[in-house]
Amino acid sequence: MSGGGRLLIRGGRVIDPASGRDAVADLLVVDGAVAAIGAAASEGTAADETFDASGLWVLPGLIDLHAHLREPGYEYKETVLTGTRAAVAGGFTAVCCMPNTEPPNDSAAVTRAILRKAEEAGLARVYPIGCITAGQRGERMAEYGDLVAAGCRGFSDDGRPVSHAGVMRLALEYSRHFGVPLISHCEDLQLAGDGVAHEGEVATRLGLRPIPAAAEEAMVAREMVLARQTGARVHIAHVSTAGSAALIAAAKAEGLAVTAEATPHHLTLTDEALEGYDTSTKVNPPLRSAADRAALRRALAEGIIDAVATDHAPHGLVDKDLEFDAAANGMVGFETALPLVLRLVAEGSCSLHRAIEALTWRPAQIIGVPGGRLSPGDPADITVVAPDEEWAVDPERFHSKGRNTPFRGWKLRGRVRATLVAGRIVHRDGTFPRERAG
Repeated sequence: MSGGGRLLIRGGRVIDPASGRDAVADLLVVDGAVAAIGAAASEGTAADETFDASGLWVLPGLIDLHAHLREPGYEYKETVLTGTRAAVAGGFTAVCCMPNTEPPNDSAAVTRAILRKAEEAGLARVYPIGCITAGQRGERMAEYGDLVAAGCRGFSDDGRPVSHAGVMRLALEYSRHFGVPLISHCEDLQLAGDGVAHEGEVATRLGLRPIPAAAEEAMVAREMVLARQTGARVHIAHVSTAGSAALIAAAKAEGLAVTAEATPHHLTLTDEALEGYDTSTKVNPPLRSAADRAALRRALAEGIIDAVATDHAPHGLVDKDLEFDAAANGMVGFETALPLVLRLVAEGSCSLHRAIEALTWRPAQIIGVPGGRLSPGDPADITVVAPDEEWAVDPERFHSKGRNTPFRGWKLRGRVRATLVAGRIVHRDGTFPRERAG
């Protein structure tokens, strides 16, 4: 997916938290990599192409640790092609895709099929996440060696917890051997029961079955104990409660190899959004209280929450156009994530550099992949943003197949103007100029 030639991105505000750079500067891309930034970028041989970034931000390409591309098995919801179109339209140059497909990604054959589809699409980089357990059944481990050799960058049974603590301990020990993180969906199924909404006043008023915060926190606490015992890297997916954030903070203070992510929707919405029974607000873990949201924002600002990940979960009408209890969990996230995070910055909840770091450099470190920064020699994975451009969310204009968003009609500020992967412009102003697949 390398881009040949010389591209000069001129006059943009280059913001790179990994290097501490924040200045208006030219950036030169040569043969798919960052070659120079600043005065050196404009010297010497002329560029083959110039991109005028005056008034725009030039960021490291966004990296999403947690998304659902649905293929294989659920192509009516999303495909690798439509998912990566939506990803690059939202500024994501790399996406980690969860394994709850059909069949689940518990074999090298499925991993290779996903990577083949990503190569055919020629848009975002795709990093498959393999199953922790065979078939996501929670009983025995998948073949980690085969999965890593085929291209998996981590393991998760996302969508389902690994309820058996003995299986989880063994999985952590093996994942440490292969040097990849184990991504935990923290949910105690006995505590969660058949709940569909956060346990609190809103669920009571709406007559929705509750899911207590303890259902997440009990499993987070278990993972902290197992991380201490095994020394393995544990990444906590979609953190949603104040108690979980406190447990993660304590584990980090102890020096455990624990990282965590939160989603834009948990950082933005509360369970009050369930008023009206809009099924696009039905997610797992559920939208929590205002106190939980405030705690997550503090944790993000302080680096306790390392990364922002979309948990992009497209569904068709057949999955969502149902009564609330019966509707599937999940909302789409690629195309609204960046402006929602920038909204937190505008509100003073988080610094700009911390917000960008949480979408770029920290995800790259957690998953162990190139990118997430802009220094000479780095891959030219770049997101160009118009920070002051306001736009209204219209799901009918999404590039994802999914329309399931609670942000319909919201006025957001910050629009992705261009996305480059390995120096190649794969998205520009809503179009895909060099897309390989039809």
